[in-house]
Amino acid sequence: MFLGTHQPRLDDKGRLFLPAKYREELAEGLVITKGQERCLYVFPVEEFQRITEALSTAPVTAKAVRDYSRVFFASASDEKPDKQGRITIPQSLRQYAGLERDCVVIGANTRLEIWDAQAWDTYLSEQEQAFSELSEEVLPGIL
Repeated sequence: MFLGTHQPRLDDKGRLFLPAKYREELAEGLVITKGQERCLYVFPVEEFQRITEALSTAPVTAKAVRDYSRVFFASASDEKPDKQGRITIPQSLRQYAGLERDCVVIGANTRLEIWDAQAWDTYLSEQEQAFSELSEEVLPGIL
């Protein structure tokens, strides 16, 4: 499970230090792909394989499935952290997420998300009020 908020910086080669607490879990490899709200999703290989299997059972006759799968898989990049715990984020993914220097890496349960720091601040300020005002259960019977 991935938790927390971390604030690494991209270096001039498009590399980013993974949060130290997750380096061992991601040492054997990971997959980076486009996420919603212009962030990047980072999955351990095993989790990406689980998602791949789930999507392979979805009907290809459904246009939404085809559209989502095309973007999700076409933008995916398998990476292996270097000895220092850095990953290289491909230019196309950096451009999609607007990553230039200051980034935020958040834990999002089974994945990490990489955000441009300013985009994350904007998103969070917009969502925190809605989060605090939720009057209905998001997960009935759980929360």
